[in-house]
Amino acid sequence: MSIDPSVLAELAPTGTLRAAINYGNPVLAQRGEDGLPAGVSTALAKALADELGVGVEFVTFDAAGKVFAALPESRWDLAFLAIEPVRAAEIEFSHPYVIIESTYLVPHDSPYGSVTELDREGLRLAVGKGAAYDLFLSRTLTGAELVRAPTSAAAVEWFLDQGLDAAAGVRQPLSAFAAQNPGYRVLPDSFTEIRQAMAVPKGRVAAARYVRGFLNERIQNGFVANALRASGQQDVQVGSPFFE
Repeated sequence: MSIDPSVLAELAPTGTLRAAINYGNPVLAQRGEDGLPAGVSTALAKALADELGVGVEFVTFDAAGKVFAALPESRWDLAFLAIEPVRAAEIEFSHPYVIIESTYLVPHDSPYGSVTELDREGLRLAVGKGAAYDLFLSRTLTGAELVRAPTSAAAVEWFLDQGLDAAAGVRQPLSAFAAQNPGYRVLPDSFTEIRQAMAVPKGRVAAARYVRGFLNERIQNGFVANALRASGQQDVQVGSPFFE
């Protein structure tokens, strides 16, 4: 397969595809038994590098906000981030490959049964700094206070240690925590859907166009769904192909 030189220049300017992997979202990325990155994001990065005919280098982070913050340092050429207006000013996004619900973890005896009930004066909600749901809640909350932990995992720890009213996060890891800790539960509804996409730095138009086509094929041929299942993520919604 012949690759346009402009695509290679934008996706692998160093000769290697440098892919940012965020361990902060365990639906998308996990550490494998060998200690190396695993999960659907990793699988997509490897497949893209193979298609380009280049090697792949994983640049790992423990929070999505840190991936975005590293953008000015030119540490990565490809990332896997939620589509957000703040980020779109500096990033070219694909369409979503995975759609995930954001909700709250609360104590089992909490009086709150819906996400809307938690937007009240005097309530304090833990959130991972710079996460997609932090950005969304920062725009939409009118009463509750956000307490920003450095990572999403730390947000749950802060919720526990500081006796906060709730911890915001991705439904799957919050549900896994609640299943192992009967004193807590996850609210049944969600305050937003997180649209996870492939991303390249703003201005890399050829790279963005190529990535969208690549992702379309990987959604249509079942690659994304299979990679999710292979990493133990069965109850996740796969995005739809995008046609210009």
